[in-house]
Amino acid sequence: MSSLPSPVDWGRAEQVAGLIAARRPAPSGGLAGWDPPMELIEQQIEDVTGLRSAAGTATAELIDRPTWIHANIQSFKSLLEPVLDKLNERRPSGGTANALSSVSRQITGAQLGTLLGWMSTRVLGQYDVLVGRDGPADAGSEAIRKSDGAVYLVAPNLASIEDKFGFDPVTFRTWVLVHELTHRAQFTGVPWMRGYFTGMVDEALRAVDPDPQALLAALKDAMRNRVEARQHVRDSGVAGLIASPEQRQVIARIGGLMSLLEGHGDVTMTRAAGELVPDAARFARVLAERRRRGNPMSRLVLRLTGMEGKLNQYAAGERFIQALEAVGGPRAVDTCWTSPDHLPSLDEIRTPALWLQRMGQRVA
Repeated sequence: MSSLPSPVDWGRAEQVAGLIAARRPAPSGGLAGWDPPMELIEQQIEDVTGLRSAAGTATAELIDRPTWIHANIQSFKSLLEPVLDKLNERRPSGGTANALSSVSRQITGAQLGTLLGWMSTRVLGQYDVLVGRDGPADAGSEAIRKSDGAVYLVAPNLASIEDKFGFDPVTFRTWVLVHELTHRAQFTGVPWMRGYFTGMVDEALRAVDPDPQALLAALKDAMRNRVEARQHVRDSGVAGLIASPEQRQVIARIGGLMSLLEGHGDVTMTRAAGELVPDAARFARVLAERRRRGNPMSRLVLRLTGMEGKLNQYAAGERFIQALEAVGGPRAVDTCWTSPDHLPSLDEIRTPALWLQRMGQRVA
C-alpha cells in the first residue's frame, strides 16, 4: 500500500455526510428496548427458503444516521483501497502538486459525503456483506460489525415512514428485518455465495484504469453510442457509463446476482413474515408507490448513482422468481443455490425463458 495520503479525505466525507443527514429531521426512533424474535424469524425464513445461516442466530441493531454513515465509510475505505492505490502511484509530487492534491482530496471527500448523507436519510435497513470482512472493528462501528456482516435498521428513517403512513412500528420494523435477514441467509446459508460476490466486486475494482485518457475514451464512446450509454446509466449509473468492456461484463454478472437476491428477498419478505406482519401487503404497496412518485431531483440522483438500477432489481428479480415458480413450484429458485454456473445473467433475469432453457426446464 502507498504511504501517500488517500486521494479521498475520509474525515471530510463523514463530516459533510453528517451535515447533510442532519438537514432532514425525523421523529424519535423509539423502541429502544425492542427485542425482535430473531430465532422465530430465521426459522420462518428457513421454512420458506430452505436456507439456514451457518453463522448462528443473528442480532439486529437500531442505529442512527451518523452510525450508518460511519459504517459505510469504513466499508468504502476497505472496498476502494485497490483503486486508490493505483491513483496514488500516478499522483505527481512537488509543492504545487501536493497543494492541488490536498484540495482534490477535500473535494472528493465532500462529494462522497454528500452522496452518503443523502442516502443516510433514505435507507431503512441493511445487511452489509462487506462490513467487517477485513480487520477488527473500530470503536465507532463496534456495535454493528459482525464476523458475518452487519444487520441493522436505521431508526429515524423507519420512524419517519411510520409517522407519515401510520405504520405500526413493531410490525413494520419486523417486516424490514425479514428482508435483511433473508439476505444474511443467502450469503451465509449458501456456502460459496459470499466469496463469489466479494470476488466479483474485487475483480471489477481491479479493472479500474485511473488514466484520464481511459476516462476520456469512455466518454467519447458514450457520445457515439447514446442509446447504449443510456442503458448503462439506467443499469448502474455513471459508473456503468465510464466502465471498460471488461468491467461491464462483471457489472452485468453482479447485476444479475443482485436482482436474483433482491427479488428472492422481496418474495420471502411477505411469505416468511406470516402472522408476525399482518400488514405486509400494505407495507409493500405503500413503499412501491413512494418510490414511484419520488420527486424529479431524487429520481435524477437515483439514476446517476446507479440506485435506480438497484430499485429496478427488486421488480425484475421478483418477476424472475415468479416465472421460475410458474414452471417448477415455490422452491424452483433452489437450483440457483447449487452452483455459480446456475446463477442467472442480467439478460436471463429480464427474459427468464433463457435461464429455464439453459437449465433444461420446460418453458411455460
